[in-house]
Amino acid sequence: MKCIAAIALLATTASAFNAFGAAKKAAPKKPVFSIETIPGALAPVGIFDPLGFAAKADESTLKRYREAELTHGRVAMLATVGFLVGEAVEGSSFLFDASIKGPAISHLAQVPTPFWVLLTIFIGAAEQTRAVIGWRDPSDVPFDKPGLLNEDYTPGDIGFDPLGLKPTDAEELRVLQTKELQNGRLAMLAAAGFMAQELVDGKGILEHLL
Repeated sequence: MKCIAAIALLATTASAFNAFGAAKKAAPKKPVFSIETIPGALAPVGIFDPLGFAAKADESTLKRYREAELTHGRVAMLATVGFLVGEAVEGSSFLFDASIKGPAISHLAQVPTPFWVLLTIFIGAAEQTRAVIGWRDPSDVPFDKPGLLNEDYTPGDIGFDPLGLKPTDAEELRVLQTKELQNGRLAMLAAAGFMAQELVDGKGILEHLL
């Protein structure tokens, strides 16, 4: 009887180890945010990643890359519009007694100090809000993994949608995200081109077009 019980115990233990081994060999769960599923990939190029940064990144790092790309793209879109509008109204605007003149890259240097103070406060408040919404508290993050985003945070989605333009359909949202990325990428190139051109000859962008 004892022999039968010992054999049964060994068989149970062996099956438990087999089950554990099978669980370890199971395919790892595919990350939700990956280069295969990320918005912004368009045929035939797909993800433009010639140096392989995205391909080598884990999910959290890829999210930080996308957050940085979206932020830079949005700033560049504002900058591009600012270049053109600022130069179009120079010398005739009600702001700063219409004293801001010349190419757009010189405008900020001409504004009074109070404007700089207000601009700094505004940018600081916006960045603080974005950090609170998107980033995990540094005290809860391992020292070797700084800058982790919240797990439920979608890069770029800080809840700012005053006109209610965000689609509820997942596919429509993906299309809109891709459009924003493409416009942001174009704006980054445009803003860089504007600055380079004005540094070369000291003329405004509109001067070259008119």
